[in-house]
Amino acid sequence: MISPSPGPPRRARAVLRVTVGAVVIAVVLFAYVLRIAAGDANPFDFFGYFTNQTSILTALVLIAVGTFGLRDRPVPSALTLAWAIGAACLIVVAVVYNALVPGTGSAPPWVSVVLHVVFPVLVVADVATARDRPRLAWRRLWWVFPYPLLWITVVLVRGATDGWVPYGFLLPERGLASLLLHVVGILALLLVAATGVWALGRRRSSRALPS
Repeated sequence: MISPSPGPPRRARAVLRVTVGAVVIAVVLFAYVLRIAAGDANPFDFFGYFTNQTSILTALVLIAVGTFGLRDRPVPSALTLAWAIGAACLIVVAVVYNALVPGTGSAPPWVSVVLHVVFPVLVVADVATARDRPRLAWRRLWWVFPYPLLWITVVLVRGATDGWVPYGFLLPERGLASLLLHVVGILALLLVAATGVWALGRRRSSRALPS
């Protein structure tokens, strides 16, 4: 039996998700092309930035969520979890960049605005108001940590070996105390952000399905 087409509001939101995801990926790739043109084509450096990684991964999740919406199919549990994790990580991206390292980087200012302000705001607004996002159980909150912890580990290893870190506050020469303070602070911010995302999804609609 053929499923009925999703209603106009849901279809419009699904199209918007796919469009925003595609645009964000294009923006990140455009910024990488600029780096190549400037003679700095190392992909491990460019895509080593938490902003670039998180933006691409969350954009892919958003495209997948939008595709399920266009097909009028429920969002799978694993994708719902990735959706929430992406939103929480983007909150960290926005807060850390705008509070700790504003105006840094070689990308054009409009690229920074898109990745550090516009995209995080759109994703958080989406997960806060989406009626097709099942509620996430609090016991799944810890899933927000593996990806950022892996990123931090790789960055610290690189900083101690080849000397490259994406953000100055993670430089090894700042000392162990400074590194621990910033890492713990980022993880604490991530936990607060994730708690907010989980709470928004659970408060949004009493009709939301548990996941």
